Amino acid sequence: MPKMKTHKGAARRIKVTGTGKFTSRKGSISHRKTRKSPQAVHAGDEMFVVARPNQRMLKKLLPYHR
Repeated sequence: MPKMKTHKGAARRIKVTGTGKFTSRKGSISHRKTRKSPQAVHAGDEMFVVARPNQRMLKKLLPYHR
């Protein structure tokens, strides 16, 4: 049986916590920063837990990141 391939785009954007949950950054942060408050820009640096239906999809894209 051949090895499964990791989706490299997802591997660069997604991190896995110690409990196996996937975390990622929210979008729309680096676009139009002049209209955003400093608090909104700094909030973009935080990693958020991905929703459960999307975590199921990410397990297929990242088979060895469990």
